[in-house]
Amino acid sequence: MQNELLDKIKLPKDIRQISIPKLPMLAKELRDFIIDVVATKEGHLGASLGVVELTIALHYVFNTPEDMLVWDVGHQAYGHKILTGRKDVFHTNRQLEGISGFPKRSESEYDTFGVGHSSTSISAALGMAIASQLKGENKHHIAVIGDASIASGMAFEALNHAGDTNANLLVILNDNAIGIDPSVGALKDYLTRIKSIRNDVEQHNIFEALNFDYSGPIDGHNLEELITELNRLKQIEGPKFLHVITTKGKGLKQAEQDQVKYHAPGKFDKISGDVLPKQQSKFTKFQDVFGKTIVELAEVNNKIVGITPAMLTGSSLKFMLEAFPERTFDVGIAEQHAVTLVAGMATEGLIPFCNIYSTFLQRAYDQVIHDVALQNLPVIFCLDRAGLVGEDGATHHGVFDLAYLRCIPNLIVVAPRNEIELRNIMHTSQLGLENPIAIRYPRGKGRLEKWQLPFETIEIGKGECLKEGFKVAILSIGTIANNVIDAIEEIEEKEVFAHYDMRFVKPLDKELLHAIFDQFNTIITIEDGTISGGFGTAILEYAAEVDYNGSIQLLGVPDNFIHHGTVKELQKLCGIDKDSIKSELLSYL
Repeated sequence: MQNELLDKIKLPKDIRQISIPKLPMLAKELRDFIIDVVATKEGHLGASLGVVELTIALHYVFNTPEDMLVWDVGHQAYGHKILTGRKDVFHTNRQLEGISGFPKRSESEYDTFGVGHSSTSISAALGMAIASQLKGENKHHIAVIGDASIASGMAFEALNHAGDTNANLLVILNDNAIGIDPSVGALKDYLTRIKSIRNDVEQHNIFEALNFDYSGPIDGHNLEELITELNRLKQIEGPKFLHVITTKGKGLKQAEQDQVKYHAPGKFDKISGDVLPKQQSKFTKFQDVFGKTIVELAEVNNKIVGITPAMLTGSSLKFMLEAFPERTFDVGIAEQHAVTLVAGMATEGLIPFCNIYSTFLQRAYDQVIHDVALQNLPVIFCLDRAGLVGEDGATHHGVFDLAYLRCIPNLIVVAPRNEIELRNIMHTSQLGLENPIAIRYPRGKGRLEKWQLPFETIEIGKGECLKEGFKVAILSIGTIANNVIDAIEEIEEKEVFAHYDMRFVKPLDKELLHAIFDQFNTIITIEDGTISGGFGTAILEYAAEVDYNGSIQLLGVPDNFIHHGTVKELQKLCGIDKDSIKSELLSYL
């Protein structure tokens, strides 16, 4: 595909050689290029399409990378990557050993701050601006943040601090009324009022009240207006705030009309924009097992409530919203608030299912300890996207949860092996546990066709023998058991190996472990979480406590950050895919 302007651009300095009247042509070429690649390679689409003009304007006006540009979350940074020397490798986006789907400092000097979780941009850019002041440097610092991300507590904290400084900071609010799902909350309502008033902004503007020089709202797709305003703001000292209105998915009709689906649509027809049909599977996503099961439980138990921080669709809590809107709460990108909110609900006898991606619960660690576990409140945490999640990479893998949760007193930690087990532990949890519980399960589909069976109660802290054996005991936790099952199935002398699903990392099934220690001199633990401090470490600790003198081998995610690739590729990298496990087992024969 010939691109008259885009093909000539290697770095942002080349953009600055183009006359302003020609920049809309560059915007069209850049937008078409993103659509062309993402249509076949997949990735985050709508967010990047929405900021094409803003991206061009920022690199046109500011002397990047000396002037420091920080993107929030990074879903919207594809255009930025293409214009900053990565156009020729953009087709490797999110693939093993290709470029990252998010800004990454080790990848480019134009990626000034690594991001993947939201609401960090203002804090980071303010830190850079203060550093520049202390070093006597005269440069600009720009944070681009969305209307969903700016409602997060961390962003408010940064605005509160920045407004009390004279730092050379420009905050750009990319306001499109949607994150992954539509934005929620009072601040969203306030921004909607500002947009309706447009140039006659309310007298008591919230951002001016925080000592920012506020301007806008302006059209984020009008390059001439953007460039004029950015040039004006360059001359103003201190903290500044520019309110920009954009349309997520701009330039692709379907992406504008269905912004949730086209956030990351998978493969689609680049001409028509239609998402290509996926091969129908007889299996169900774990998130949908959760979503449908909580509705079943809520139909019988009116104390059940569902809470998520901005992941209604991703967690499938949308089913609960449809069935029980008054008992379903999307609190926005506010994980800390979500956890303490459900703690408050639990004190009053409600049964809260708090659905948070494993990687995002890291952001509310103190609240889990201080507000839930310390008070022993029976909150039910459902941790979606546990384990290796694939192409989103290091910022999104849920590999630390077993390690960071099992050290917390009072907290039950469980990893169901399959869809039925997930369903049954959810049922068990709402019957009246005396402790909080964290239930972790992976991204993607299970392996059972018939999982909507009558509920059964699971005994807390009890594991299960999946296969008898006489020489080597394999202890697994969660759905990684499937890789073990498949590996053993391909070994002729399979009678050598016993396989146990321990189910609970906390409390451990000590009775079962004693039986295993008595029978086997060789034990292998397997988990899709970090080896350091995780499930295998828990087994080692208990083995030391009871003076077990056999051999224990730990398999899992090694002590380094795992980057992006498919789940299968990354499991192989970590040595926990079927073939790697099979090779390990064969070495014991």
